[in-house]
Amino acid sequence: MSSTTTTTQTTSQVETKAASKPLGMRVNGKQWHASKKAFRPGSGLTSFEKRAKERQLLAAVKAKEKELKDEKEAERKRRIEALKEKRAKKEEKERYEKMAEKMHKKRVERLKRKEKRNKLINS
Repeated sequence: MSSTTTTTQTTSQVETKAASKPLGMRVNGKQWHASKKAFRPGSGLTSFEKRAKERQLLAAVKAKEKELKDEKEAERKRRIEALKEKRAKKEEKERYEKMAEKMHKKRVERLKRKEKRNKLINS
C-alpha cells in the first residue's frame, strides 16, 4: 500500500514541476509570439446542439443590433426632416418679408392665403 501511495505522490509532484517549469527564451528571439501547441485535430470539435445554441445566440445579438441601428437611423432621419422643415419655414418667412417691402401688406396676406390653398390642393 505504501508503494502505491509513494508512486501517486511522485507523479503528482512531477506534474506540478512540469507545469510550473518556465520555458525560457525562445531560440528565434520572438518572445512576443504565443508558443505553439501540439496539433490535435479532434480537440476543436463541438456537438451540433452546442453549435445550434451558438448560432441562435448570434442571431439574437444580430437582431438586437439591427433594431438599435434602425432606431438610431429613424431618430437621425426625424432630426434631418425637422431641420429641413425649419429651414423651409424660415426661407418662406424671409420671402414674404421681402415681398412686404415692395407691396402693400394686404396684398401680401392675400398671396399667402392663395399659396396655402394651392399647397393644400396639390398635396
